[in-house]
Amino acid sequence: MSLDMMLEAKPASPRMLALRLGAGLAQGLAALVLIHQFWIKPFPEAWNWAISGAMAAVLVAPLIFMGGLGTLRRTTLTVWTIAAALIAAGLGGYGYWAHLASMRGGDFPVLALSGVVLFFIAHHLIAAADEDRRLVARYPTYFDGAWKHGVQLALSLAFTAVFWALLFLGAGLFKLIGIDALLKLYDHDWFHIPATTLAFAAAVHLTDVRVGLIRGVRTVALVLLSWLLPLLTLIAAAFLLTLPFTGLKPLWDTKASTAVVLTAAALLIVLINAAYQDGRPESPPAAVLRWAARIAGVLIAPLVGIAGYGLVLRIGQYGLTPERVYAAACVMLAAVYAVGYLAAAVRPRPWMKTLEPTNVAAAALAVLVILALTTPVADPSRVSVDDQMARIVSGRTKPGEIDYAFFGPQSGRYGVSALKTLQARGGDVGARAADALAGKYVPAVADKPVIFHVYPQGAAIPDGFLVNNRLPGDYINCQEQEHACDLYVLDADGDGRPEVAVDESSYGSLNVYQAQASGPWKQVATLEVCAAGGKEALKAGAFKTVPSKWRELEIGGRRFGLTPRPDCDTPAPPVAAGATKVEAAAPIER
Repeated sequence: MSLDMMLEAKPASPRMLALRLGAGLAQGLAALVLIHQFWIKPFPEAWNWAISGAMAAVLVAPLIFMGGLGTLRRTTLTVWTIAAALIAAGLGGYGYWAHLASMRGGDFPVLALSGVVLFFIAHHLIAAADEDRRLVARYPTYFDGAWKHGVQLALSLAFTAVFWALLFLGAGLFKLIGIDALLKLYDHDWFHIPATTLAFAAAVHLTDVRVGLIRGVRTVALVLLSWLLPLLTLIAAAFLLTLPFTGLKPLWDTKASTAVVLTAAALLIVLINAAYQDGRPESPPAAVLRWAARIAGVLIAPLVGIAGYGLVLRIGQYGLTPERVYAAACVMLAAVYAVGYLAAAVRPRPWMKTLEPTNVAAAALAVLVILALTTPVADPSRVSVDDQMARIVSGRTKPGEIDYAFFGPQSGRYGVSALKTLQARGGDVGARAADALAGKYVPAVADKPVIFHVYPQGAAIPDGFLVNNRLPGDYINCQEQEHACDLYVLDADGDGRPEVAVDESSYGSLNVYQAQASGPWKQVATLEVCAAGGKEALKAGAFKTVPSKWRELEIGGRRFGLTPRPDCDTPAPPVAAGATKVEAAAPIER
């Protein structure tokens, strides 16, 4: 039988299984080759963007092919699979070039999630149009396809996880009798990568031929979700009714108002759709769900308005950051939903019908927005760097307020380019930019005070311990915590020079720092104070140095100390403690 006939076969066909397993195996082998090439025998750095793009194509194209088998026509499936591979390759290559190569690894999860959402939405817009033979398909076609593959994807991932759990269980059983060959086998890339993709491909096929199972799981999930709609609607309404009495200031003080409010609006949208489902008039939901959906459709608009207003204020104060660019994109999409759902809520009949074109339009817009965000068109790093540089040039950001750290690891290649521009300006700005490029920059500070509690009372922080009002080394700075920072000044080694013990958390461990001959302070020890009342005694200065019971060991030419277990059961005697409060400046708020 020809490939054309195989592509046209029904999902239950053994040939369909062979095609899916073949795609899964090919995906695993290609990924194995690329991973080996990237990590073990890498190309020159200049070619890593191509490997990254190829890896993205390998991850996306087989999934599109497996998902489209049995639903898309042969020509559509072929063209869309090739197009998806090319788009994925372009996005992957650009993502590495712009971000990963500049060590902003935190961008990878965002880029990966954006890619998943992009291709999931695009696939179902194309699949529905192909099934109905029209550019804009019927709404039930969109609904059935998207929810089917959403449930299918979740079940396939779960199947793959259970598959590996069983393999490790079997390996564990054999290890009990002294055979560890299976565990060693699983460690090899040439086994676990193709095995994973094959298991996933098999799961896709098994779930695809059990259409009744998918619909049953989907129905149960939607019914359960829909009955959460009245609860969230009540919470959102109470929140909005309370705001006139509390004002917006408590909301802005959280510094996370946009994210939280947008999340609430997004959940309302999801729950409204869970109640609406495919909108068939012969199976309307209960009256309480219909009324809850109408009220929720009205509430989305003020929630999105609050989120957008807060974001505008934040951008006006501090300019754009990648996070705010993403937030702006989300607010724009949420605004489309807000307008459409408000129109659906106030329209008497048919019930919430306007949400159908709203969902389709928002999905198409989401594809365009994600493409813009993951390409130079609206790359959040590029847009943010351009905005921050414009603020510096215009004088809105003073030289002492420049956050040089933002232009480095946080902004990828564009930030590095901006630092080179700032370095060329010379003076203090150029010197700080040069330090940031070299990875030696200590962030600038603003006027917001941070409190250091210094113990015992009357003690002073030694000179040179704080650099630009920040603690030395890689310590998690007090400026980033919700509480004041406790510092204990003590002579731990009896040499007449003070050390500083820093209380990093509410637990018993303190980090001890000592001035080095070369200048900077360095962490040299850890002090365990686990006994009840121990910290209070330390705060009051009720301590003394005593000789260590244990000597050091010299191992391989290096000296190592033995750390005895502290006595945590004997409480310290009660003492009166006092502190000297010192206010220092925090990093620039962004």
